[in-house]
Amino acid sequence: MDIAALQSLNSQLLWAAFGLSCLFGFIVQRTHFCTMGAVSDIVSMGDWTRMRVWGLAIGVAMLGFAGLTAAGLLQADKVLYASNRFIWLSALVGGIMFGFGMVLASGCGSKTLVRIGSGNLKSLVVFVVMGVASFATLKGITAVLRVATVDRVAFDFAQPATLGQWLANAVGLDPSIAALALGLLLGLGLLVWALTGRDFANANNLLAGIGIGAIITAMWWLSGHIGFVAEHPETLEAVFLATNSGRAESLSFVAPVAYTLDWLIFFSDKSKVITIGIISVVGMVTGSALQALASQTFRWEGFGGTEDTANHLVGAVLMGVGGVAAMGCTVGQGLSGVSTLSLTSFVALAAILAGAVGGLKYQMWRLERSL
Repeated sequence: MDIAALQSLNSQLLWAAFGLSCLFGFIVQRTHFCTMGAVSDIVSMGDWTRMRVWGLAIGVAMLGFAGLTAAGLLQADKVLYASNRFIWLSALVGGIMFGFGMVLASGCGSKTLVRIGSGNLKSLVVFVVMGVASFATLKGITAVLRVATVDRVAFDFAQPATLGQWLANAVGLDPSIAALALGLLLGLGLLVWALTGRDFANANNLLAGIGIGAIITAMWWLSGHIGFVAEHPETLEAVFLATNSGRAESLSFVAPVAYTLDWLIFFSDKSKVITIGIISVVGMVTGSALQALASQTFRWEGFGGTEDTANHLVGAVLMGVGGVAAMGCTVGQGLSGVSTLSLTSFVALAAILAGAVGGLKYQMWRLERSL
């Protein structure tokens, strides 16, 4: 493959990623798919419907990832979440911070982008602050703190830190077979749990769960198979095109927000190029805006006062710092990461949910005190 063909492929990848993320934003805006909303429904009303939608999306993503790896269309050890290092404390602390922060900020990273698309100026402020905080935690002052503290506490394994590898070691199976079996088992289990919920099977729930899970899978295929070049014509090394990490990536909305701000600020610097993560941020906002305009739900919305502003600012910082420490958000770890069966992803997901419950309890406590 020569340079011209490589550049053409890179452009095609970006357009495809934009289309998929645009569809993602459209679906989230249309169906009100929201992790924080799902947790809130359980805490306040005992209603598990939206959590079942999220479970359906995870199940579809797990089945998709397992299918791609079994078919040889994706290398499981080359994805962003593949590592022999189990950074459990980073995932735990970062996840709790992110979960608590998304309650204060009225939504996670993906919801923030969707709300921007529907005219929410509060979310635009959250976007900027979260991006600055996440970039600082990637390469700045809080990155130094992160590396010196939580990142030091980890388990280093001789093999990949995944549930599939754990099962392989426990029962003596080939790791690829164990990962496929476990992915199918967990994925199908989540599908059954979601679809058997009372009054669950309506158009919006199915569109959100199946559609979002399928988009996560499609992004894995796009980045990890179509975007994989076995031999770059200049470096002669294997490369995954248009990724910030140099590995196969699916959707995530914390670090990509930071990279988006970096690209905008240093636009004239030719070393700053558009990646799948950056274009996905743009696609999410675009898809949401299209749906909001089409449904006539686009509305300008601002802060309600000083306290509302303060909550969103604190929440944005917690999401930026926590999301990078945990290596992802409710989409990055809760869908993309968990689909790979990464141990770190499962800890991050559990911590995000725990942080969200804590944040909701805190909000309820404050509301009761004000009465």
